Amino acid sequence: MIGNIDFKIDELTSMKTYPKELFYIGNTQLLKKRKVSIVGTRRPSNYTQEFTFKLASRLAQLDICIVSGAAMGVDTIAHKAAKDNTIGVVANGLDIRYPGINRHLIKNIENNALMLSAYKEGEKARNYTFVLRNEIVVALGEILIVSEADIKSGSLTSVQYALNMGKKVYTLPHRLNESLGTQELVKNGLITPIYNIDEFISSFGIEESLKSNDFIDYCNTNPLYDEAISKYGDLVLEYEVMGKIEITNGKIRAT
Repeated sequence: MIGNIDFKIDELTSMKTYPKELFYIGNTQLLKKRKVSIVGTRRPSNYTQEFTFKLASRLAQLDICIVSGAAMGVDTIAHKAAKDNTIGVVANGLDIRYPGINRHLIKNIENNALMLSAYKEGEKARNYTFVLRNEIVVALGEILIVSEADIKSGSLTSVQYALNMGKKVYTLPHRLNESLGTQELVKNGLITPIYNIDEFISSFGIEESLKSNDFIDYCNTNPLYDEAISKYGDLVLEYEVMGKIEITNGKIRAT
């Protein structure tokens, strides 16, 4: 069911003009969490796909909500990696699941996370509606990560929104002749590359101990290995290497 948000979202006060209306489907409690916005090209390289997923997954595991625009490419990867800890913002009425190729993703976010829009039912996406959508995505996050963007990419307008709002912008480091839009911004000192995910997480000031305690408590229930990997990802491998957990007959136990 589509609802109307009747409370003020503090993060959106950084926008040039606060949205006249905001509509939602899903869990509005996610708006109370710390949030990071992730956007980028609709045709990401394999490298970008891998590390966007790792970043979004790691942040979501640390209870940081991932905000993106439900578009193809980087947006899709970020939402999928975050699972139920994500907010999708679209440029059309919430009765329309657009783009069509992402209708199942959008439905999953509706059921398990949160979809937002500044547009009434029946309103179709147009060039000008994407502009407001992008500004909302940027405003909701503490920072903006632009995984990959070429010189003429629409994601670069999101970078400008973030800089105007005084937010820090990050990107992935790329090879020569790749992601030229973000590389130019790095060259000019406007955005910062993420060379190491662990260092990035640390510099962002996220406390990992709470997640670690949750993971150990979870391991004490002797979960299946595949289930643990699905829920906690790389944390399982890290704890196995450190000798904090043991895997026997496909199950995990804390040591």
